[in-house]
Amino acid sequence: MVSRPKSLVIVESPAKAKTINRFLGSGYVVKASMGHVRDLPETKLGVDIEKNFKPNYVIIKGKRKTVKALKEAASKADAIYLAPDMDREGEAIAWHLANLIDRGGKKIRRVIFNEITEEAIKEAFAHPTQIDMRKVDAQQARRILDRLVGYLVSPLLWRVVYRRTSAGRVQSVALRLICEREDEIASFVPKEYWTIDGLFRAADGKEFGATLEKHNGKKIEIDDAETARKVLEEVRRQCYIISRVEKKRKKRNPKPPYITSTLQQDAARRLGFSARKTMLIAQELYEGVDLGEKERVGLITYMRTDSVRIADTALQAAASFIKENFGDQYTPPKPRRYARSKASQDAHEAIRPTDVARKPQDVEHYLTPDQAKLYRLIWERFVASQMAPAQFDVTTIEIEGGPYLFKTTGSVRVFDGYQRIYPDKEEKEVTLPAVEAKQPVDLLDAQSKRHETQPPPRYTEASLIKVLEDKGIGRPSTYATIVSTVLERKYVDRVRGSLVPTELGRTVLRILLTAFPDIFDVGFTARMEEELDRVESGEDDWVSVVREFYEPFRESLEKAQAMKAELRRSVEEPTDIKCEVCGSPMVKKWGRHGQFLACSAFPTCKNTKPLEEESPVDAKCPECGGEMIVRTGKFGKFLACRRYPECKGTRPYTLGIKCPREGCNGEITERRTKKGRVFYGCQNYPKCDFATWDRPVAEPCPECSYPIMVVKTSRDKGSYLKCPSCGSEAKS
Repeated sequence: MVSRPKSLVIVESPAKAKTINRFLGSGYVVKASMGHVRDLPETKLGVDIEKNFKPNYVIIKGKRKTVKALKEAASKADAIYLAPDMDREGEAIAWHLANLIDRGGKKIRRVIFNEITEEAIKEAFAHPTQIDMRKVDAQQARRILDRLVGYLVSPLLWRVVYRRTSAGRVQSVALRLICEREDEIASFVPKEYWTIDGLFRAADGKEFGATLEKHNGKKIEIDDAETARKVLEEVRRQCYIISRVEKKRKKRNPKPPYITSTLQQDAARRLGFSARKTMLIAQELYEGVDLGEKERVGLITYMRTDSVRIADTALQAAASFIKENFGDQYTPPKPRRYARSKASQDAHEAIRPTDVARKPQDVEHYLTPDQAKLYRLIWERFVASQMAPAQFDVTTIEIEGGPYLFKTTGSVRVFDGYQRIYPDKEEKEVTLPAVEAKQPVDLLDAQSKRHETQPPPRYTEASLIKVLEDKGIGRPSTYATIVSTVLERKYVDRVRGSLVPTELGRTVLRILLTAFPDIFDVGFTARMEEELDRVESGEDDWVSVVREFYEPFRESLEKAQAMKAELRRSVEEPTDIKCEVCGSPMVKKWGRHGQFLACSAFPTCKNTKPLEEESPVDAKCPECGGEMIVRTGKFGKFLACRRYPECKGTRPYTLGIKCPREGCNGEITERRTKKGRVFYGCQNYPKCDFATWDRPVAEPCPECSYPIMVVKTSRDKGSYLKCPSCGSEAKS
């Protein structure tokens, strides 16, 4: 019996292949390409600048077996369908696959779907299309632009800083934003100001507070303690009456469903997820999860999108669900449609559950804890976006006394609306007494309070992604990579949730801005993103866009090459330390493990030595009993004998905090993972495996007496202490 030829379907991942295979049946074979199969070569530029920037694509290392297997499957198939994701990267993967597969005269079709459900998959295969070369050209232009910058600028950094530094076209702009924010904070001069609060008693005896707002009809500004004292004295002498009472019913509408950037921002704030982690989990939810023996389905729609648009069928399903589960009062008279932003490409729907009836509590036992958290976040945001507004009774009271006017506002929620499932703010209800205009009130007390203006906050992952989106830097598919890249390159550290530039990051940025002031400009980079969008829309030719970028870039590169010596000197920091070999001054230079000391007479004298930290260390060398100093290695700080290399004694650099594990006599030390992330662990590892990501403090837990607590930071709570054992919290 001769077996009937089957259609071949190629997707990116095995998880996606497994889900789609459930829906297509026995007439299809679904294979995974495991992502991209071709790319520019790793070891050379791979772009022929003289021939219209023609790329030289090669099969990615480790993918030859995959490509061979796909070719064999294609030769046996009667039809070939390419079904990678629906963004530029997915279209490029499809194009590369089409170029590698031996067609044998067979037609290759492209299938596109926004969600991995049976209905969506069958609809996509019923109406296949062709590869969109405009998307391919846009992705190719971006890839070539990034390669030109990375492979032509990075060698300059190697010669000026050290071998492993590198530049990225968009990541370097993100680094610039982080550094500029740090400069704003450093140069910020706080300004003193004072406020005055009064405690009043109404005619019915109820007390309420109000804040001084105006003096002689103008907004009052109090800049110093003496003025505050004089105003306070005058305020206390006045007699007060209610001058105005205003009552309003206000509505608060829900936020739109998630797009990529807002999902990453909310997942960071509410769940503590990094942008990369959010996208990895969202990809899993999109590609499909087993929900029992017979059902495997994608739980959310495509997660790389900048559109708040929702399909009509999903709007209707949401309205029916809300009416059935919450009642008519929670169901708006017509579906909510949110306005798109001017910068939105509006290519895909917003991120939503594929089936609104699939409640988080119904599927959470099939998911990992992180998958369950993210699915609940997406589900609640979508359902809330289609619910009735929350309603509040807002009362404003103004109180006059002589030339002074106090004001207070109370708010009471009278209908929860969408906040029933998605409380987007911590509402503190304030109930004011029932008063009327012209009624007298008594001032019971008045107090002044000193304040200082605050510097702008450091960027978090969430706030950096928001500003990147606002400024038009990057696109939904690139935000997570932009942030993770500056962290992995050690140009930025994550400190208590905030992004702080390292000295290495500042040094690299200073060189880039000196040599390439235009290329790494925020406005220039945003315009390049717009030009890539025009390539995708068919308005511009990709070669012209790349050439327009390359010509000024080449001129800047030539100038930078001519000033290498000057740039190298600019990153060398002179010191008062003399070289013990030739007597010349030593300078600070950069190496793979940070800064070190090198003789300024290089290359005549090649003496180098580790950079010693200035803080004294009360520790003796275990080998010779001599003095020890702090040095920095691949995995962070450690103590080394000052007599190195004569004596090679070392000890861990500890925080002076005893390990909390019972029976362990070690101390906690700061360490780094292979990727550079700081963590804290016992110096007796591997005998003791105690470790924590959060910085410990030698303060016992007030609840369970655990020997240490760790420092945590959140947007709502600020900095606080948490017990690693019982989870109780305390003020830091």
